[in-house]
Amino acid sequence: MKSGLVMEGGAMRGLFTAGVTDVLMENGITFDGAVGVSAGACFGCNYKSHQPRRAIRYNTRFCNDKRYCSVHSLITTGDMFGAEFCYHTIPNELDLFDHETFKNEPMEFFVVATDIEKGHAVYHRCRSSEDSELEWIRASASMPLAARIVEAEGRKLLDGGITDSIPLRFMEKTGYDRNVVILTQPRNYTKKPSKSLALIKAAYRKYPELVRAYAERPKMYNDQLKYVRRSESDGRALVIAPAEKLPVGHIEHDPEVLLEVYRLGRKAANEKLEEVFAFLGQEETVN
Repeated sequence: MKSGLVMEGGAMRGLFTAGVTDVLMENGITFDGAVGVSAGACFGCNYKSHQPRRAIRYNTRFCNDKRYCSVHSLITTGDMFGAEFCYHTIPNELDLFDHETFKNEPMEFFVVATDIEKGHAVYHRCRSSEDSELEWIRASASMPLAARIVEAEGRKLLDGGITDSIPLRFMEKTGYDRNVVILTQPRNYTKKPSKSLALIKAAYRKYPELVRAYAERPKMYNDQLKYVRRSESDGRALVIAPAEKLPVGHIEHDPEVLLEVYRLGRKAANEKLEEVFAFLGQEETVN
């Protein structure tokens, strides 16, 4: 049996995921592989580097820094979340990412991005945290209209959530038999058509397949939720999700709000902890 971890995105809702994964790490739960989408990739990479609490630490520290996330950054760099600051300055200077542990940890780590020319999902395994690999994580989290197109390995890429928001099927097809799935929306959530579709059509008219994928995203997402529920009923998946809508938007500058979302993730994980151990067939360790 191969165990997997599936982490949905959702911008700052991703701190719910960070709360969940920190509890899992702190309790010694291991996975053979993990896949992250958008914020799930940005924050989830800390599982492979064995760095619990790192995501909440730097988010609360820099949430009001215009280099991290601001309209100023969007205007001056083309990215709401500043690429140089987020993917280089923070991990290499201000809150060090453990590159060596990430490279040597055997857990496979995949990220999902969207090929905007073909309009489908691309899955990339990050074997290290070198700059070329960080570009894939950045691509996975590059929201349309709020980020520049990222080019990697000859592809033009944007947010993986456009084409595969909850990549459980991918993990199952890759050979992961049992998967813990972390959602950032409540179980009863239904995605509605996007109000920004007209803007997407205008901004990305050169990429009709991206526009098509964006228009089809609500159906894709809702179908994926049904598949997750079916996998859960069949005993192939265990789901951890917020009990209700999280009190945060895509952008948040109040550290107390970020902490609350993180705490909700920790609470949800602790409530499911015994089930996770049993589901994965792992023994609980004494801290």
